[in-house]
Amino acid sequence: MLEQDSRIDPRHSPLGNEAPTVAPIGGAAGPAARGTDVAPRSRQAAAASAAQRTAPYADALRRFADARPMSLMVPGHGSDPEHGASHLTDLLGERVPAVDIPLMLEGIDLGEDSPLAQAQQLAAEAWGARRTWFLTNGASQANRTAAIAVRGLGERILVQRSMHSSLTDGVLLSGLVPAFVRPGIDAHHGIAHGLTPAVLDAALTREAEAGRAVSSVYVVSPSYFGSTADVAGLAEVAHAHDAAIIVDGAWGAHFGFHADLPESPARLGADLVVSSTHKLAGSLTQSAMLHLGEGPFADRLEPLVARAYSMTASTSMSSLLMGSLDEARRALVQGEARIGEAIRAADEIRDRLRADDRFAIISDGFDAFPDIVATDRLRVPIDVSRIGRSGHWVRGRMSAEHGIYLEMSTATSVVAVIGALNVPDVERVISALDEVATAAIADPDTAAAAGFPELPEPGALRVLPRDAYFGESEVVPAAEAVGRISADTLAAYPPGIPNLLPGEEVTAETVAFLQAVAASPTGYVRGAVDTAVSGIRVVRS
Repeated sequence: MLEQDSRIDPRHSPLGNEAPTVAPIGGAAGPAARGTDVAPRSRQAAAASAAQRTAPYADALRRFADARPMSLMVPGHGSDPEHGASHLTDLLGERVPAVDIPLMLEGIDLGEDSPLAQAQQLAAEAWGARRTWFLTNGASQANRTAAIAVRGLGERILVQRSMHSSLTDGVLLSGLVPAFVRPGIDAHHGIAHGLTPAVLDAALTREAEAGRAVSSVYVVSPSYFGSTADVAGLAEVAHAHDAAIIVDGAWGAHFGFHADLPESPARLGADLVVSSTHKLAGSLTQSAMLHLGEGPFADRLEPLVARAYSMTASTSMSSLLMGSLDEARRALVQGEARIGEAIRAADEIRDRLRADDRFAIISDGFDAFPDIVATDRLRVPIDVSRIGRSGHWVRGRMSAEHGIYLEMSTATSVVAVIGALNVPDVERVISALDEVATAAIADPDTAAAAGFPELPEPGALRVLPRDAYFGESEVVPAAEAVGRISADTLAAYPPGIPNLLPGEEVTAETVAFLQAVAASPTGYVRGAVDTAVSGIRVVRS
């Protein structure tokens, strides 16, 4: 936190001296044995200690709002619904403006033992980390922060090629020199999964033997479809090559809080964990965390992350988002029963769809992939190819006709995401899918949807990303871009995996896929110069 005089005299603070003091809960558990991927129930008891039942930062916001102070500071809505915030209360209610307050207030976020500092300490303990940072610009901020931080370990990074596009932003910002390794691929569905320790070891050995030894590794686990890699084994391999490991666990922020879910990556040896808490763990959209593990790089990384965080964090971080992180952590550590209900609801959806020969559950085939050691049971990836319509069509009909919004779609599938603290109406979901499938079979579409193009092979870069991005470029019609070198990162959403990186060659297959996504009602292309991807920015010849 930035240090300066309190904006409220502590002698007259509505908080008084009531901010709770958090006692240490004990050291975070060390990395689990390789391949151990399910949370032991003993840890649930430890996490549910008296301190973990508190939400010091969220409670400080409550006390501030309950005191009904006169606000002559930012935010300009004034917090008080009677005198300034009335334009917001119809949309948000009276409570939201009242707890939307700025940084640098005594008894809330100032000082080493402030309620905010206590909340972040509790989060670190809950996820098994040495230290945790609250983020208000999503896991994208975590990726950029992590990339800038590991540049302090060295310039070379080995990246799983199915990384999120925000990691590419961090590579460009920090000047890292990337090499890539392809994950396991489900060719039928075009799904990128993860890495095995053997594949990672071979890639690191390849780089070292070529005189390009890397200092950090970036892997993704779980995937968008819920496939989970052997994080403990990957961490062991990375550390054996003297490289720190960043785990993009954006989709696994709920891991480690129930015995039927995989373990938190911080407890499995990850050095940095990107955690998109809002996705399945229950905080507000755009809130996230970055965890520093208790690994061999912790002492070196902690100051590097702290410095990088100061570059990527807003100086006006949202108290609403940070408060929601504090409350989500408290709910998770006390929420074993509720999480169990959510898992059972997801299991029931899968079971009901397995009994319907128009659908298939994609994760039932995960045992064919050696890189997958566990599955997130709160993800329901559904193969809809038998009904004669694309997943994009199914997803659109589910929202437009039934008010049910699925997380993502591909040419062959849709993915339903069940929040760890959210128990959906199973009957409504199944009934809607039944109606959509019946309509699709009655009116099939014979046109083939564009599938996810193959990820480039390692070594496919023709120009370093930073040189391509900052060098001279021009926008040309997409058809004319084929064979040229991309100057931009282009990533179809969802899932946000870059289909083109700066420095990679544009292919006809990739152009067709990106234009098909842009034309669909449920997707868009991040980084494109126009919404239809009719033009592409390329390196000037």
